[in-house]
Amino acid sequence: MKFTFKQFIVPNFGKRLAFMLPAVIMMGVFVSILVEIGWGTDPASFLNLNVASVLGLGLGNTQVIVYGIMFIFTFIFGAEMIGFGTLANMILIGYVVDLCRWIWSNTGFALILSEGNFALRIVIFALTLICFSIVAAIYMNAQMGVAPYDAIPNILSGWITVIPFFVIRICFDLSAVGIGVLAGKLNPEGIQGSIVGSILMSLLLGPVISIVGKPLKRIL
Repeated sequence: MKFTFKQFIVPNFGKRLAFMLPAVIMMGVFVSILVEIGWGTDPASFLNLNVASVLGLGLGNTQVIVYGIMFIFTFIFGAEMIGFGTLANMILIGYVVDLCRWIWSNTGFALILSEGNFALRIVIFALTLICFSIVAAIYMNAQMGVAPYDAIPNILSGWITVIPFFVIRICFDLSAVGIGVLAGKLNPEGIQGSIVGSILMSLLLGPVISIVGKPLKRIL
């Protein structure tokens, strides 16, 4: 499908934008908490965190670079999936994470998340995962474009029709974790985040987001 700027203006644009933009910002907030706890993040964040550690850049700059490469692939092979949500996810989340981590560090919240009471950290971790799944479902169901990271497995699924999409998506997420591990091995400080936690999220986040997203479709 040929790219056109008209695809940015979707029906009910104002309503969808009012849901999508805060959801993207909150995704960044919740990812920053997961990073500080250190028990695993979503596969895309795990990849970007470890690439950032090797490049010596902040997560925001790294995500723009990594997603920029993925955006080129998406533009060539899946231009119809590009919209305002694509750019918002690509640009905002990483910088929101950087800002929030700076705030957490300067308010002492980072210390609570990384070294605080174990039971409290479990509660925060569980609530953060639930909230992340909800805002991710809101972002996806606003249907204002797909993040470059999410677009690639959709494109691959269209090419490899004999394999179910969920299998392709899980393999893609696991590949992202694998690349993150390789990048982390090049970093003197080691791998950033939990490998096991990120693998579990690769397997579980998709189904959870799908469950949460069903009632949201009626709203959006």
